Amino acid sequence: MYNGKKILAIIPARSGSKGLKDKNIKELNGKPIIAYTIEAAIESGVFTDIIVSTDSEKYADIAKAHGAKVPFLRPDDLATDCATSTDMISYTLGELQEQGQAYDYFMLLQPTSPLRGAKDIVNAVSALFEKKANAIVSVCEAEHSPLLTNTLDDSLRMDDFLKNEFNKRRQDLPNFYRLNGAIYLSCTDYFLKYQNFYKECCFAYVMSQENSLDVDTMIDFKLVQVLMEDRD
Repeated sequence: MYNGKKILAIIPARSGSKGLKDKNIKELNGKPIIAYTIEAAIESGVFTDIIVSTDSEKYADIAKAHGAKVPFLRPDDLATDCATSTDMISYTLGELQEQGQAYDYFMLLQPTSPLRGAKDIVNAVSALFEKKANAIVSVCEAEHSPLLTNTLDDSLRMDDFLKNEFNKRRQDLPNFYRLNGAIYLSCTDYFLKYQNFYKECCFAYVMSQENSLDVDTMIDFKLVQVLMEDRD
């Protein structure tokens, strides 16, 4: 219980990733990448239960070895490239409810955000209660302003590529923020009703760009590896 409420951590870790093979369990500075998220969740002290949603017995064994629970394996139809996080969350909450486990809130923690720490988790939960929010989603400042982007046709002509009002110094443009994939926190009833984090009374939790790094390619992996080594 945290603040009198039961909060569940859901860590999604399907096998078979194509971009970076087995990225959810790839060894990063001496331990599988998923271990960093499990350890941050444990260290935060806010969760009633920390579970990993996976379709793999191997992944399940690794998750349990690092302190998470794996009460069931994800069915095959929720382990494909087409399966959505929304489907997985709804299935997980439904299965747990059938086992008599109900939670006031849940937080989705993707294992590919290994620099997201316990402090970020605690701060997001604190924001939820302070703002009386239905949901909190983590963001970071966008690396590049979308006002400096446009489409190109086959000719590659850039006539009127930028609108005049945006043709100015980068530092004079407004700040934009992007989803970073590190934290999705929601009231359980709210999410099950709308199947959506952003329907009403959803607030941002702003993280640093460094802690927002998401491992999807080998370049991402190498960058996180260097940053972790610098912190040691």
